[in-house]
Amino acid sequence: MIINRRNFLFQMTVVTAGVAVGFGGLQRRAQAFTADATLAAMRADGFGELFPTATQNTGETFLALPKGFHYKVLGKSDSLMSDGNKTPAFHDGMACFTVGNELRLIRNHEVSNDEVPKAASAIGVNPYDAKAAGGTTTLVINPKTREVVKDFVSLSGTLRNCAGGKTPWGSWISCEETTLGQGICAKETGEKIGGYPKSHGYCFEVFASANGTVEPLPLKAMGRFKHEAVAVDKHTGTLYLTEDAKTAGFYRFIPQRKQHLADGGELQMLKIKGKGAFDFRKGLKVGQRFETTWVTIYNPDPLTADFDEAAVYKQGLAQGGATFSRLEGAYADNRGRIYFVSTDGGDLQGGQIWRYERKGKKDGVLTLVFESPSRTVLDMPDNICLKPNSELLFICEDSDYKSAGGTPENYLRILAPNGKIADFAKNITTGFENSEFAGSTFSEDGKTLFVNLQAVGATFAIWGDWDSFKDHTMRETNADI
Repeated sequence: MIINRRNFLFQMTVVTAGVAVGFGGLQRRAQAFTADATLAAMRADGFGELFPTATQNTGETFLALPKGFHYKVLGKSDSLMSDGNKTPAFHDGMACFTVGNELRLIRNHEVSNDEVPKAASAIGVNPYDAKAAGGTTTLVINPKTREVVKDFVSLSGTLRNCAGGKTPWGSWISCEETTLGQGICAKETGEKIGGYPKSHGYCFEVFASANGTVEPLPLKAMGRFKHEAVAVDKHTGTLYLTEDAKTAGFYRFIPQRKQHLADGGELQMLKIKGKGAFDFRKGLKVGQRFETTWVTIYNPDPLTADFDEAAVYKQGLAQGGATFSRLEGAYADNRGRIYFVSTDGGDLQGGQIWRYERKGKKDGVLTLVFESPSRTVLDMPDNICLKPNSELLFICEDSDYKSAGGTPENYLRILAPNGKIADFAKNITTGFENSEFAGSTFSEDGKTLFVNLQAVGATFAIWGDWDSFKDHTMRETNADI
């Protein structure tokens, strides 16, 4: 996701062909909706009505929250960090780690350089490309005060770091959402872009334990495309990757050695059995299941990506790989099932949530677990995360697309296990009301939710009575799944 561009039912029980695939509320809800139920019937009370709320540390008002919830603002753009650098802009994907007695946030910065190289633009030392201004920052947080202890650049010289993913071995995979490189090409307007010293479109690994800028090693075997998010199956060590393009693939990377991504591995793209080059962008029903397999991408780092951002996708498509629209957020549950978001998928282009479940080494099952029935219910979901020891799925909205039928507001929504949507937070920042939520991530104890407002350039720590959620018609925790 980039500014101004371009339900999950965690655990719904949908029964198809006699097989339970998780979250019964979804099918019942879909049936109720087709029976002319009102949209209001699809709303959950959640934590209650939202009210404008000031931060506890600065007194500024950015968010509307339920009563009983509080927040602090951290790491604002242009603020001076502990390493002497200014905090970069465009806060995006993020993950929270526990390192010793500290919480550590690794946060992406989706800086695009206007798609042209700029001298001395790297945000910190040891850059991958000195003419690229993206990267990551690390915030060390006191878990009791929820205040920043120190902050610093942890990855420098990358480009348009959008989303990524947390690994079970204590690192953040930061992804570049561009394939610009040394080649110079032109937009439809004639504007020239590219010409960087280094190729872009890669994933980079940043360990939470690092206390400075890491060695920027592009993980080229994981593919060169418009990367968005990563989710890791902790049981197999396989990484699943999303692609943010109007014609996108869903990929997996099987490392040669678990936890050693730099050693290489095999990149594959999802394919539906018996349905060559199937298109998932519209015309589907919630609860549909598809038997899947994978095709190998034999050239994951094509030179032609400088000029063709779909160069990897086309390799998979030629072998019958499946097509999605704008795949963004991804999340792995404790069973290794992978949930991922199509931001503008579905008949109304309001968003889809998919779930992939492996069945053996190559086979799997893909299920459409949610599709937005109205932009007022859910509008263009992006980053997703599950609250620890909970059945609540938190969804960031990126709905600044009024010209494409979107709503003008951005919410942080919750999908409950009964199939209803609740509002948890609304962006009410004066002058930045259209700024998307991004980077939602919980502390591992579930006490604090961290989230960004991208254009505002701010990170928030939110806490309150997490046990007060209403509309629980099923009780099943993440620890059980």
